[in-house]
Amino acid sequence: MNLPRPVRLGVAAATLLVVSACSGSVSIGDTGIDSDALADEVSAQLAETVGFPPDEVDCPDGLDAEVGAETRCTLTSDGTEYGVTVTATAVEDGDVAFDIAVDEQPLP
Repeated sequence: MNLPRPVRLGVAAATLLVVSACSGSVSIGDTGIDSDALADEVSAQLAETVGFPPDEVDCPDGLDAEVGAETRCTLTSDGTEYGVTVTATAVEDGDVAFDIAVDEQPLP
């Protein structure tokens, strides 16, 4: 289906709200995932969920390689920013698995 960009972005934003969580996994060193790699993986996982990537994902901090570790990122889609919480769910053999939860409301 080939929808115009504004319609696709509206559908994507609605989908992000409905599917507010997805998961990913990244191979890491001993300390965790650096901020750039985390932003890339969050963007890729969200793109897989909604069908195309957000305009931008910014993660100021990385994610520690520890179950329960959490960090916040910002997703931008069509000029609207949403907060994103990334939580480590498993750490095994150099891989960190994590959940991604997009806030239901845009950032002020």
